[in-house]
Amino acid sequence: MKQIINFSAGPSILPQPVFKEASEAVLDLNGIGLSILEISHRSPQFMEIMDEANALVRELIGLTDDYEVLFLTGGASTQFFMTVMNLLPDGKKAAYVDTGSWSVKAIKEAKILGQVDVIASAKESNYTNIPKGYTIDPGYEFLHTTSNNTIFGTQFQEWPDSPIPMVCDMSSDIFSKPIEASRFGLIYAGAQKNLGPAGVTLVIVRKDMLGKINRELPTMLKYQTHIDGGSMYNTPPVFPIYVSMLTMRWLKENGGLETIQKVNERKAKLLYDVIDEIPFYLGHSVPEDRSRMNVTFNLADDARSKDFLSYCEEAGCSGLKGHKSVGGFRASIYNAMPESGVKTLAELMKSFALTHA
Repeated sequence: MKQIINFSAGPSILPQPVFKEASEAVLDLNGIGLSILEISHRSPQFMEIMDEANALVRELIGLTDDYEVLFLTGGASTQFFMTVMNLLPDGKKAAYVDTGSWSVKAIKEAKILGQVDVIASAKESNYTNIPKGYTIDPGYEFLHTTSNNTIFGTQFQEWPDSPIPMVCDMSSDIFSKPIEASRFGLIYAGAQKNLGPAGVTLVIVRKDMLGKINRELPTMLKYQTHIDGGSMYNTPPVFPIYVSMLTMRWLKENGGLETIQKVNERKAKLLYDVIDEIPFYLGHSVPEDRSRMNVTFNLADDARSKDFLSYCEEAGCSGLKGHKSVGGFRASIYNAMPESGVKTLAELMKSFALTHA
């Protein structure tokens, strides 16, 4: 079988050992004679999986007992409104920073349910940068940010000095580097980039963020419901949680967040060096805000783009076409992408530029 290097923005590559163990569990989970797909979510086998997944989140990030860890469904898109429902009391305002398409979606949903001010935006630059130098009024209930922007290839390299709790969508860079948990009142992340397959959403919420609203909410949309039920008020997404647990186990065995950060920095540098050193390529984002998860670039001569994409695909590099709002190309190099895969793409970029300049 031809080996494909998957640069897709998501659902995306996962570690090969995780693919192998998960595939075996589909047939037989740890020799119990049952598939992971058929065991009860109330069984001792799954309870062990859930407990380990919860413990690994806490260990990898360094969470104190002030935080609850939840495995929910509905993706980050559901969190766009659940955060406001659960955290923003009537008469209070929340501040949002607009750094791209996913921020825009979060802002749209939040405005349906509460009072929201966009205190900074990179829209005028077509999201080539992360906004800086804005003032955060301590009167806001929370500050919402999106840590990494898959479409535009920007990422917060430093967090704002916020006088209020931050709520952050970390869907595309969760576990890619150490997290200062104390800065955040709530973190949420769809699994399908760095954590596991689509179908489960990780939510980390500080306990003191809850209990401030007096509105009645549907049972399934209350964080407290899922806290009280141990993420099992209803049937949870068993297989995605299991694969997420395996991925976190792999991450721990390979040195944790400090180690993976260094690997991710090396991988990103391989591609950004090519972009910076060869005028044939143009990076979309400003250097200081470049994403280490999603490297976005165009060709100086757009007429060569179709040929470049075909050249890469023939060499086994898949998923490189950029989002329509940016055009060009996007190499998503999440945790599980090996350095060898990134080196292959970097060499292809060099050779294509040499023969087509």
